[in-house]
Amino acid sequence: MRGTTYDIHMPFSYVYILQSRPSPAHFYVGLTDNIQERLEHHNRAGTTSTAEFRPWTIRAALAFPDRPKARKFELYLKSASGRAFATRHF
Repeated sequence: MRGTTYDIHMPFSYVYILQSRPSPAHFYVGLTDNIQERLEHHNRAGTTSTAEFRPWTIRAALAFPDRPKARKFELYLKSASGRAFATRHF
């Protein structure tokens, strides 16, 4: 938003896209408040849906000061049109 400023210490929610290193065609989209901790969790096989394709690397991460908006964007990226958007832009 133009003209909007945010305190860098305010809590953010992150929508992230992970890419599998051994299988680069595999991606995962998620939402977290701590991106580094979440990446480590995925790489420890802490999530059954991502364990098979680990290790993961962060392909993109977007910070949102509003968690409900972050959740909407996450759901969009998980839709067919959102996947197409992410493929074009990330």
